[in-house]
Amino acid sequence: MASTAQPAGSALPSPLRRSQGIALRRALVLMGMTLVVPGSAQLAVGQRRLGRVAFRIWASLVLLVIAAALLLLTPARSFVIGLYANPITLTVLRWLVPVLALGWILLLLDAWWLANPRHLSVRGKWLSGVLALVLALTSGTVAWAASGAFATQASVIGNVFGGGGDTQAQNGRINVLLLGGDAGADRTGLRPDSITVASIDVDTGRTVLFSLPRNMQHAPFPADSPLHAKYPNGYFCHVKNLADACLLNGIYTLAVQNKKLFPGVKYPGVEATRGVVEEILGLKINYWAMIDLKGFQQLIDAVGGIRLDIGKKVPIGSLHGPKGVYDWIKPGKNVKLDGFHALWFARSREYSTDYERMVRQKCVMNAMLRQLKPEVVLTKFQDIAKAGEEIVATNVPSSELGTLLDLAMKGKSLPMASVSFTPPLIVPMDPDFAKIRTVVADKIAASEAEDANPSGSPSGSASPKPSASKNSKNNTDDLDTVCKVSS
Repeated sequence: MASTAQPAGSALPSPLRRSQGIALRRALVLMGMTLVVPGSAQLAVGQRRLGRVAFRIWASLVLLVIAAALLLLTPARSFVIGLYANPITLTVLRWLVPVLALGWILLLLDAWWLANPRHLSVRGKWLSGVLALVLALTSGTVAWAASGAFATQASVIGNVFGGGGDTQAQNGRINVLLLGGDAGADRTGLRPDSITVASIDVDTGRTVLFSLPRNMQHAPFPADSPLHAKYPNGYFCHVKNLADACLLNGIYTLAVQNKKLFPGVKYPGVEATRGVVEEILGLKINYWAMIDLKGFQQLIDAVGGIRLDIGKKVPIGSLHGPKGVYDWIKPGKNVKLDGFHALWFARSREYSTDYERMVRQKCVMNAMLRQLKPEVVLTKFQDIAKAGEEIVATNVPSSELGTLLDLAMKGKSLPMASVSFTPPLIVPMDPDFAKIRTVVADKIAASEAEDANPSGSPSGSASPKPSASKNSKNNTDDLDTVCKVSS
């Protein structure tokens, strides 16, 4: 008679073990469902009221994110960016994220409990319990980091982008005054090392840079300036040595020392400089930005450096410093500069002129505009924000950030024209201000003609012709021919 016993190796699991296995799979599935679609686990087991509330909140957030992403691809993107950049929006997000995360964590733990852990084996209880705890801790950590990021953004935007600028375009253009100094904004004794105006077409983003030498004399104060009465014929000192007296970059310090003449003005140095620059160029300044060049190094590092084609070696150090000139930035193609080397490239004085340094500074600005990608801003925003809060003061309102970023993206692919008011175009010790205003008007007209006829040469423009010289004394030229920004 044949035996009916089964081999030991082919025996079926006991009903208890099968039940425990089913319970473990159920716990894992319910937690997975909650991780992907919050509320779906509760809906699956019949807790419809809680499940519907959680699902509707999740679906609404997903639709909101999708709608925002789609709007970023439309002309409404400046509105979306401006809305997001509002400190109130960021503060709401700062507190909303941890609340949502807490709800998500509770749903995860509820999903684990719905699987009835009493039916699990000891091993299954440990496995599912540890997994639920890991998922909860991970969600909490991510939410904490996101909340911190929103808090940082709200702080930076609230502190830096305080507003006060003129949002009204001037003859179809936004004009931004960029001041670079070697100290924090409005510290006693600060003198802007770099004075540049970016004139931007509001339709195309095409930009013209106008650079003024720091050693310009006789700078005129506008009639409504508190300093006009003191210097009715321009900023000039009757002293023997004019090499470092009453220069354009000294107006900042002059206004700080006479801040009582600017009641209620947070940055009298910038305000006085802005008025003088408007008078020199014949342009109405919409916004200004003050950049501390010492902190500029952090910003370059935060965005991963810049790349330039460098035609001439640039010294690191000072002949009058304790170390002297101790290193060089060597010429070459596609040279990557970190923050330290980019700062020295922009500010180095030895074996060059102020005018050459102005060109190098505009090279760095151009590289930042051309090479800064949106994904870099998103992935490194915390580092950029921390650097920006330390080095930048501006009167750009947060509501206009979207508009200005939109213009920057439009102008990114267009040639950036540049004018440096240096010899032989202008004699800084005795500048012809009427000529400066004529050059500004002509250069803007030529730039706008490029937009009107992008495929051909603009006609009827009195724009100055670029010099054929390859040295750094070119006064008016497309910036790419002065200093090549690597692609």
